[in-house]
Amino acid sequence: MTTILLLFGLLFVFATLSLPVGVALGFATLLVMVTSTNIPVSMISQNVFAGLDSFSLMAIPFFMLGGNLMALGGIARRIVRLADALLGKIVGGIGIVTVVACMFFAALSGSAPATVSAIGAMMIPEMEARGYGRSFPTGLTATAGTIGVIIPPSIPFVIYGVVAGASIGDLFIAGIIPGILIGVALILVCYVISRKRGYKGSVRKENEMGFFETLKDSIWALLAPVIVLGGIYAGIFTPTEAAVVAIVYSLFIGAFVYRELTWKIWIDSLKSTADVTGLSALVLGFSMAFSSFLAVNQLPAKINAFLSAYISNSVVLILLILVILLILGCFIDNISSCLILTPVFLPLVTSFGMDPVHFGIVMTVALAIGFVTPPYGANLFIASAVSGLKIEEIAKAVLPFLLAMIACLLILTFIPNISMGLVHMMRQ
Repeated sequence: MTTILLLFGLLFVFATLSLPVGVALGFATLLVMVTSTNIPVSMISQNVFAGLDSFSLMAIPFFMLGGNLMALGGIARRIVRLADALLGKIVGGIGIVTVVACMFFAALSGSAPATVSAIGAMMIPEMEARGYGRSFPTGLTATAGTIGVIIPPSIPFVIYGVVAGASIGDLFIAGIIPGILIGVALILVCYVISRKRGYKGSVRKENEMGFFETLKDSIWALLAPVIVLGGIYAGIFTPTEAAVVAIVYSLFIGAFVYRELTWKIWIDSLKSTADVTGLSALVLGFSMAFSSFLAVNQLPAKINAFLSAYISNSVVLILLILVILLILGCFIDNISSCLILTPVFLPLVTSFGMDPVHFGIVMTVALAIGFVTPPYGANLFIASAVSGLKIEEIAKAVLPFLLAMIACLLILTFIPNISMGLVHMMRQ
């Protein structure tokens, strides 16, 4: 146990010193192995390369690139325009449009920060121009962006599936209803606040396209999630192959149909994807070595035995895990938390009868809340860059939406069929 305490102590110290998470994981594992064990340090390099040598992980950069191309090639803008034509006239309509647009874009990008960046850049100025102020639109967009990692395709689902050995296809299916549930919850909160503050729906301008013209213009954008997700669920291609299809489709539609995709956008998207992929691979590789070290020292089994000795009630145990996930989500990014905690908690929850796919949904939603909770709050920083507001102002505006997400988390945790119902149907 001393070795484990030293390992997590070093990890905490390195994280406090603002070292990159991947570097902190690698250094902590290396120092503990050298000073406290007889395990050869070559295990680190072996696990780093073995962890990254995965066909499923190739989906991550492909979905990132596809999301960038869809955001900049006209697809995301047309989805927003169609949602506005459908919902913009009701109370708080443009806010509801923002949530719906985030849900659609989530089915294209698989990334929460990418969703906030793409939708926020369009919707925050538009909502401010329609009299919604600036803090409310920014808080709403930052929170709705978290749906980007819940509605499939989801990059954290790919990561969890690889680490937990769970079916990524099942995780994608299981994420559909939870993503919609959270979207509906945010819409209800948006509607209540809008009604209280007197935010009216939009008035159609004379030079605007009618609904059917807007639908016709958006049809290629709407087909994107249908092709990508439909191909996965129909068994036509794997999630990794679907990510490549998303890129090809985005290139073709953006360049030859909407004619908004330029060489500059293509090059910028490649650079952005390479930067994010490099950072993710660093974290992923060293986290595999970290997880292997934990397994060698039987940490999951020791934690399982310790908690089982003191907590016999499964509800209390799961609530404790949720609290831990919510707290860590405030300090560590979603992917890193998933990589570190999955080997620790998965054996524990499965011993109480929880399905690994269900736990993947619960863990992802819990850690997604960390996107809008300081001090980490990646969505808060992106929303701040888009709106120009301070993090403190956005965090205050996020609070009512945050409470709705926590309520959804509890519902998803203790009513498994919301997540697993579609999975059971597809397995039959």
